[in-house]
This record gives sequence, C-alpha cells and structure tokens, in this order.
Amino acid sequence: MNRGFYTILAAQFFSALADNALLFAAIALLKDLHSPSWHTPVLQEFFVFSYIVLAPFVGAFADSLPKGRVMFISNTIKLAGCAAMLLGVNPLLAYGLVGFGAAAYSPAKYGILTEYLPPEKLVLANGWMEGLTVAAIVLGGAVSAVITNPNVALNMLQWWDVPFIETGIDTAPELAIALISLLYIVAALFNLYIPRIAIDHKPLSRNPVFLLKEFTHCFWLLWKDPLGRVSLAVTTLFWGSGATLRLIVLAWAAVALNYSHSKAIMLTVYVALGIAIGAVIAAKFVKISSAVRVLPVGIAMGLVVLVMIPVTNSTLAIWLLIAIGAMGGYFVVPMNALLQHRGHLLMGAGSSIAVQNFNENLSIFAMLGLYTLLEWQDFSIYFIITVFGLLLSGIMGLLYKRHGHDQYDGHERRSVPRSPADKKT
Repeated sequence: MNRGFYTILAAQFFSALADNALLFAAIALLKDLHSPSWHTPVLQEFFVFSYIVLAPFVGAFADSLPKGRVMFISNTIKLAGCAAMLLGVNPLLAYGLVGFGAAAYSPAKYGILTEYLPPEKLVLANGWMEGLTVAAIVLGGAVSAVITNPNVALNMLQWWDVPFIETGIDTAPELAIALISLLYIVAALFNLYIPRIAIDHKPLSRNPVFLLKEFTHCFWLLWKDPLGRVSLAVTTLFWGSGATLRLIVLAWAAVALNYSHSKAIMLTVYVALGIAIGAVIAAKFVKISSAVRVLPVGIAMGLVVLVMIPVTNSTLAIWLLIAIGAMGGYFVVPMNALLQHRGHLLMGAGSSIAVQNFNENLSIFAMLGLYTLLEWQDFSIYFIITVFGLLLSGIMGLLYKRHGHDQYDGHERRSVPRSPADKKT
C-alpha cells in the first residue's frame, strides 16, 4: 500500500469520526430544545432517507468526477449541515442535509478503492477501511460523550468565547457541533491530496429520467449476477441487522444488566470493537475468491445473539458482544470486497455502491420498522432478541443453501449480458 491509499484512509477516518460524533451531538441538541422523544429515531430516519431517495443519482455523480473531488464536495455539504444546526435550523432538517452529503460521499469512498487498487488487494483494503470506520464509530461516540458533558462543556465554553465577538456557541451541544465541524474541515483537506484517478465509467447522461432508468438497470444487473446477488444480500442484511442490534443492546442492557442509558451506550462500543477485530482477521486470511465460504459465520452469528437472553453478568456480556461483532466483521468484509469488485466490472464503482446503499438503507428501514412494531406491541426485549437472532440465522442459512458453492475464480463468467465495463477488463 502506498501514500495515496493512506491519504484515502485518513480522509475517511476523519469524515466518519465527525459523522458518528455528530449523531450524539444532534440528539443532545434535540434534548436541549425539549423536543419530544420520538424525534430521536426520526433524526436517524432523516439521515437515512437521503441514501434512499438519492441512490439513483449519487452513483452517477461519483462516477462523473474524480472520487477525491466528490469526497471534498460531500464533506462541504456535511459542514453546511453543521452550520445550519448552529444557525438555528430545525435539527431534523439540518441533519437531513448532513445525510445528503453522506449519501453522495459513500459511493466515492468505496468506489475509489476499486479504481486505485488491484482486485487481489481489495479485501485487505476493505479490512483497513472497515477497521478505521469502526474506530471512528468508537471514538466518535466517546468524543461526543465528553464534549456534550455539561461539566466539561462549561470549562470549554470559557475559552471558546472570543472577547467582543458573539459566536452564538452557548450550550454543550452547540460547542460539540462546532468542534465536529473542524473535523469535517480536516477531512476535506485530506480530500484535496487524494491522487487523481482517470474516470473509468463516466455516465452517458445527466438527465434525471435517464439516471433513474440507468439506476434501475444497474439494480437488476447486480441482483441477477449470482455472486453480486449473494454479496449484496449479505451486506444488506448485515447493515440492517447492525442498526437494529444497536437499539436491542441498549434496551437489553437496561433490563438484563440494570445499566443507565449512558452506560449502555458504551456496550455498543464493544460490538464495534469486535467488528474491527473480525475485519482485520478477514483481511488477513480470506481471499476474494473464497468470500462466499464465510456465510456459515453469519448463520452462527444469529444463533450467538440468542445467547444474550440468559446473560446477566457484565463481563460476560462484554465478551459476548465482542464475539458477535467479530463474527459480523469477519463475514461482511469479504462479501463487501466481492460486491465492490463485481459492481465495478458490471457497471462502475460509483453506481454499484449506490445500489448497495439503496438496498442497505431499505433494510435498515425495514428492520427498524419491525423493531418499532414489536416495541409498540409491548413484546419483551427477550422475545425481540429471539426474533432477531432467528431471522438473521434463517436468512443467512437460505443464502448459504443457494450460493454456498458459488466461487469467484477471477474470470468474467456471468449469467448476465456483458456490459461495456467488461470489455475493458
């Protein structure tokens, strides 16, 4: 790996660090504004909504410009969302603007890997990318927890104020958002130094109707490709499960371990730590040619989730959550690399990542919707864990039964018509 790759990693780390810290800061801002409690999940819905609505267009945008420039523009949009919060715009709308930037950023941050690196290095590169992203999730939560703490914020606000200048930064959440804005600026500076790579799959048109039709074509092209289908299904299931698992852990910790909300949040850090461990192991031992063979780990992950039900010991809970996270990281990194490579060959990196994001965020909506329905019906957290674990294992089992013997050998054998991208390879 060379300097350009590490510049890409640095840009992604600071952007992801800001993204994850901003979520908690925005939630704190809602509480400061005495918003109703249901605004908290809606805040995340506003963020995810951009991924779904913009999916047909952001892939083409990412493929129409050098990926580093796309990442710079996207981080600027995120920075504008932070500024909107500080200027008094409704946090839901402002955070939706941040989601707009994130939706445009995602196809570029992953797409650049397939353009910059050879296929045999994609699993290793994804291991680094996912590992640093998880580190950003962990640090983002910790940073936000510290700077939104009223006692810490009070001391920081004293040196933040500039004599004779009214900054408008008067509360802990506002201070946190202002500091997070600096992280987006750092990420944008790294974006400027990302190596410029020749545009590989430039869109044929910028017409929205054409882009919508092209997205639909890419959507079905990826789902019809055998290896594209299984890798897309697995990553979609993983991220939908991950978003739901975070809420399950919070509710489970309160009931099983008698944890406060702030203490329960720290348990999600151990899941993220486990994902990082699994990602590193996968990067070292799993090749893209045998990516499908990790599916049994996904089946086992769903069953291990059921072990949460009898656990009441804090130490055991921590090790269990690390194990669950490690299993998730181990099976999702190779599948993610396979999906990126197949998508790059079939339609272009940006378009394939946009299709991936569309599916993953639909999965998040669906699984969170199921969780909300079960909560609304007053089912116990233990029943919800059972449904979640069995659903995860069941779907992974069906995928393994259908695709467990599929293997990518590096050649361009497909059951779908060749695309112009194939002719270049």
